[in-house]
Amino acid sequence: VQRHKEYRQRIISNYQPLHRELFTMHAPSVLVPAFVKAVRDNTEASFRSIMAEPIPGIYTFEMLQPRFCEMLLSEVENFERWVHDTRFRIMRPNTMNKFGAVLDDFGLETMLDKLMNDFIRPISKVFFPEVGGSTLDSHHGFVVEYGMDRDVELGFHVDDSEVTLNVCLGREFSGGELFFRGVRCDKHVNTETQSEEILDYSHVPGYAVLHRGRHRHGARATTSGSRVNLLVWCRR
Repeated sequence: VQRHKEYRQRIISNYQPLHRELFTMHAPSVLVPAFVKAVRDNTEASFRSIMAEPIPGIYTFEMLQPRFCEMLLSEVENFERWVHDTRFRIMRPNTMNKFGAVLDDFGLETMLDKLMNDFIRPISKVFFPEVGGSTLDSHHGFVVEYGMDRDVELGFHVDDSEVTLNVCLGREFSGGELFFRGVRCDKHVNTETQSEEILDYSHVPGYAVLHRGRHRHGARATTSGSRVNLLVWCRR
């Protein structure tokens, strides 16, 4: 923990952000109005009014403003340029993705905390009570990058989270669908999938998918262009 703190401090002391306004959570600049209103109203009906639930436990909705997506994409590019120019060795988001960056490590932790506390937790309290949706109090926030010169696909897995938020930031791409195959406990994580558990979801920039970390899923190959997604693994 101490070593990670020092690592993070070293980045934050040296990295010059491109868009300082990204580092504070100003909801109207980040989130689409309908999403903000639904969370402010804070009822199951208000949440459902902006969401689709294509299969049980998977919620999709429009969430991020296009300008925010663009700014975050350019901030990540700026960070990666800095990493390349300084030859700084960064930790990748997880054991599965070789490309991407941990947003918490270069200054976005407070902003993502606020996003989780003020917006994701109220929804999780209603839809994911059995995994402690109302008590989510920490997160791991990162971006992943898919394309021909990046990660191409992501195998079948579960997340190290109670609840996962996955939002497409852009850009132009084809392929890259998320596929879901039901929730399982640790002992039965590789059991067969029932037909009603199958969902293939095509990403749309600005749109979010919210699901339990234990919901088995993967990402099909991104066949052209480049796809960048923001992920927030919410934990308690």
